[in-house]
Amino acid sequence: MPISLDKINAELALRQGGFGRGARQKIEKDKAEILTGVRNGETLGSPVTLCIYNKDYANWENCMSDGACDLAVMEKKKLTKVRPGHADLTGVIKFAQSDARNILERASARETAIRVASGGVYKQYLSALGIEIGGYVQCVCGVEDRGVYAFDELKKAKTTMVGMLDESADKLAVEKITALKKAGDTAGGVVEIRVKGLKSGFGSMMTYAEKLDSRLAQGLMSIQAIKGVEVGDGFAVAKKSGKEVHDEIFKSASGSYYRSTNRAGGIEGGMSNGEEIVLKVAMKPIPTLMKGLQTVDLATGETATAASERSDVCAIFALEIIAEAVVAEVLATVVSERLGGDTLQEMQERYNRLP
Repeated sequence: MPISLDKINAELALRQGGFGRGARQKIEKDKAEILTGVRNGETLGSPVTLCIYNKDYANWENCMSDGACDLAVMEKKKLTKVRPGHADLTGVIKFAQSDARNILERASARETAIRVASGGVYKQYLSALGIEIGGYVQCVCGVEDRGVYAFDELKKAKTTMVGMLDESADKLAVEKITALKKAGDTAGGVVEIRVKGLKSGFGSMMTYAEKLDSRLAQGLMSIQAIKGVEVGDGFAVAKKSGKEVHDEIFKSASGSYYRSTNRAGGIEGGMSNGEEIVLKVAMKPIPTLMKGLQTVDLATGETATAASERSDVCAIFALEIIAEAVVAEVLATVVSERLGGDTLQEMQERYNRLP
């Protein structure tokens, strides 16, 4: 399969973008390197290994190395004023640690960089079959983009400040994030992810583990700070009757089946039904506040203000890019399971034969 490293790095650049991002993005200029599995711009069939180097590690090596560390620096960098909403306290207790830094570095959303890089490979694979993934930011801390958009309009979202398609909503979101930054506060939001071109029958109703919506929800919930996933109309369907919810089925003159509505979000009975897949992902506000919340200092047992690590005010634009990558990973796996094959040509021929 042809692989474009430029496309992978373009995804990484988008992940670092968006209004409300913090100082870390000025330190790291993420670029992936391909270490194995590709020769002359094409995959070989062996595992593809991608690597992203953290430039900031040089500033922490004396206290974060796997070898002997500078004990004085370790003590200075020690984090005991655990942050509400983060993995700090629960992780320290679970793994019997005294320094929350042993927890927070692994819990950090920094690891989503490599997920986006690998997502760049999955997206190229799916695109070769005619399957495309897009999305936009639907809400930021109560500021909503209530527009209804065609799939081809979604790419414009990656050129806006916050990721919204409605210009007035995008502007209001920027103002909201600016106010929150001044107050030492943070924001979350909702993104919508759409998939076009996936034929029917991917996933299965035969076992719990094979259900496509189950696998997508698990993948998206594994992203840091995600607290909710909806498929199609999601929670709204619980407030309506069956006539208002289920998508009626029609047959075209050519003999293909279609639905005139898509409230199911492209998935019925744990399988894709040929319509666009529609997913909404809810992100909580970032738990590192510049003006920290009340907590307890593990070292003293006394009430304290939570530690303030370098962080973002809002990373909703980045979430949209990350969520696309995760959806690509799940779909690429599901497609491969069904189609099999050793070459891209085999995959394309088998996919094209599907109804």
